Order: sequence, then structure tokens, then C-alpha cells
Amino acid sequence: MWKHVAANGLSLLIVVLIAAAAALGWGQRQWVSEGPLETAAFFEVEQGDTLARVSERLEAAGAIRSAAVFRVATRAADRSGDLRFGSYEIPAGASMAQVLDIVTAGGPSSFRYRATYVLRNSGTGEVRLAERNPTTGEIEELARFAYEDGIAPEYAALLEAGTPMQYLLVIPEGLTSWQIVEGLRAADFLEGEIVDVPAEGTLAPTTIDVTRGENRLELLAEMSAAQARILAEAWENRAEGLPVSTPEEALILASIIEKETSVPEERGRVASVFVNRLNQGIRLQTDPTVIYGVTNGRGILGRGLRQSELRAETPWNTYVIDGLPPTPIANPGRDAIEAALNPDETDFIFFVADGTGGHAFAETLEEHNRNVARWREIEAERGSGN
Repeated sequence: MWKHVAANGLSLLIVVLIAAAAALGWGQRQWVSEGPLETAAFFEVEQGDTLARVSERLEAAGAIRSAAVFRVATRAADRSGDLRFGSYEIPAGASMAQVLDIVTAGGPSSFRYRATYVLRNSGTGEVRLAERNPTTGEIEELARFAYEDGIAPEYAALLEAGTPMQYLLVIPEGLTSWQIVEGLRAADFLEGEIVDVPAEGTLAPTTIDVTRGENRLELLAEMSAAQARILAEAWENRAEGLPVSTPEEALILASIIEKETSVPEERGRVASVFVNRLNQGIRLQTDPTVIYGVTNGRGILGRGLRQSELRAETPWNTYVIDGLPPTPIANPGRDAIEAALNPDETDFIFFVADGTGGHAFAETLEEHNRNVARWREIEAERGSGN
């Protein structure tokens, strides 16, 4: 009898071992075989997520075939504590082993949707919502809107659904500190109250990859620290014979250069004009400084300067004051700061718009008057529609 029981027990054990081996083999094949995703997809590991929750959500999203196999294999590999929160792109056909590598890799997140917020000189900004096709990688713009006009429905729907999104904050060169602060205040994805506007010129224009909920004051601190580094480096490598005696004066000059031209290759020549004028005791006579004296850096003038404004004695009116104004008139970028401290070597002391977006430069008043006359002709032609 006991022999019979032992034989049956042994047979049962063999069956169990065979079944276990078969299950193990099946699980191994499931682990490394091609996954169910037909097209690439994005998946978010939320902060504090557990292995159980992630595996169930991966299965529900169609990224893996079995949450149970995913958990067992992950624990067997002693990687259950390796999950890293973020947004990840899972390619089509990714195996469970590959999915685990992706959600434990960390590093920069990958997002299907991106909101680029570009600050404007009006003191607000424009949001450009785009979607990246996970299969082709192509970017399609879904909507553009300014906050004062209301949030676009496409953007509102993503916020309502809690969809992960990448945010890019773009701060162009030449904005005033007030314009930057107002733009940051308008951003729905930032937090923190700004009480004081930073000193003019002390914020570095930049493009920043930010997360939703980032603090506005911390962003301003980052921009301020960056501008201080840029200015210190440029000052250390400045040319000789410049008519500026402090980094602060260099920043003022750089801000004027920034506002006078948006053509990168012109900055050195524009800088040379102002340096030559300062060295020769000629007033700068530049409209952007007059405009700053009218607006105090708040918003845009929105019209041409009046003769009374050109004659008004404000601290920034370089038609009536000698030398530099007392403060910067905007936040200059690195290139403008470097141009101010390493200008081109020219004899130019005049420039005027040439109709192409750039300027015509001159060494003499006679030559400058010809350039001005040509610019007046271009203006007249444009005004008549010819």
C-alpha cells in the first residue's frame, strides 16, 4: 500500500514540476516576446507609484499582456524598487522586459503633448500647444492662444483629463523686467506670488524646460543668477578702450544694442556706433531709450514718438542727455552683452533702417543723410502700397 501511495505521490510531484516548468517557460516567453502595442504610446509613472499599480495600469493601457507576469518577473529580478516617476514613450511591440527597462531608466521625460509659452512685450504671452506622433515623431500644432483671449478648448481638455504635458518657457531677448514678470504671472502652469519686479536688465533671456507647479520666484532667481554669470564672463574678456567703466554700464549699453537690432550679425556694428559716439562725446540719440522714458518699461508704446517726447528731459532721453541713461532699458541676451564689450572696430557713427530688417551704417553725416532719404522713400512706397 505504502509503495502505491509513494508512487502516486512521486507521479504527482513530477506532474507539478512539469507544470511549474511549463508555467515558467510560458512566463519567460511572455517576458521577452513582442508586446501587444501596435503603435508607440506614452505612459506616466506617477510619484509614489507601486509596482502593483504600475503593472495594472500598463496592462490596462495595452502595453503588456499580463500584470501578474510583469510583477513576478520584476520581483525575481530584484527590480521592484527601481521604478522612476516620469513620462515615458513605449515603442510598438516592446516586450515586458523592455518596458521594465524603460520605466526604471529615469532621465528626461518623454511627452506626447508640449505647451510652449512664449512671453510677449505686451506683458502677456502666447501658448502653442503641440502633439508629437509617437509612431512618426512628427510634431503637429493643435492650438495657439493668449491667456487674455481665453484658454483653447484643446488645452482645457488635456488639463481636465490630467494628461501629462511638457512645458517650455520662452523668454525672448529685449523684454523688460515688468514684461517678464507679467508674463510669468499669467502662466497657469506656474505657482508662487511675485511681489517685486527685479531690477531692469538683470534677467537672462532663456528657454527653460519647466514642470507644472514650478515656482515663479525660483525661475526669476535662476534667470538673475544666469545673467550675473554671463555679464561677469563677458566683462572679464572685454576689449580695451571701451567707454564703460563698470559691468553695470556695460549692461546698460547692451540693453540699448538689444533694442536697436534683431539681426544677430549686426550687433557688433551697432555696438561700434554707440562706442564711437560715447568715445567722441556725441549723444547716443536712440529712440528705444526715449520710449523707455515714456513707458517706464511697462507694455509697448504702440505708436510713433512725438516731437514733444523727443525733446522731453527724462533720464532716459539720449537726445537731451549726455552718455548712457541711468539704467538698462530691457534685459539683453548674451550676444548683445558680448557685442557691447567686444564691438566691431569701425568708424561708423550713424545708422538707419534699410528696409530689409537691418540697417545702413555711415561714417559721415552726408552719407547718413543719403541713407535716411532712401529710408524715407521706402516708407513712402510702402505707405502707397507700391
